[in-house]
Amino acid sequence: MTYKAKLKVQFDTVWASTYGSDLYSDEILPEQHYTFEIPTEDINSTQLFRFFGDVARAMGHNEIGIMKGACALAFNDMRSEKDMRKIADEFDLTLGEDLKKKFDDMLEAEKEWERIKKGPMGTVLTDEEEQCEE
Repeated sequence: MTYKAKLKVQFDTVWASTYGSDLYSDEILPEQHYTFEIPTEDINSTQLFRFFGDVARAMGHNEIGIMKGACALAFNDMRSEKDMRKIADEFDLTLGEDLKKKFDDMLEAEKEWERIKKGPMGTVLTDEEEQCEE
């Protein structure tokens, strides 16, 4: 048995001036019809969202708006925190509630580096001395 599947999205737009003839009427197409079709037998979710991004761009959405929409889909109150953390980790993102811990960890690492930079007698090496050692 052969499995065939496809996804088809159609976008139609009609423009009619409310003022009769106006300044842009010779620049605007009165009608536009777009049909997007892809085979979906082996499509993954990334390819599916890329397809919908193409449809959104044809409708006039910009890249930032499309990215915001994807983030709003992934990171919202209707998602489990566990799932949001999994996606954030995959894309090396930090969730807002984790910023304080990340900042505290960074401060601790800086303090540890300052401790390590001290010489054996408790003196702090200058940048010039560090360069001579290399």
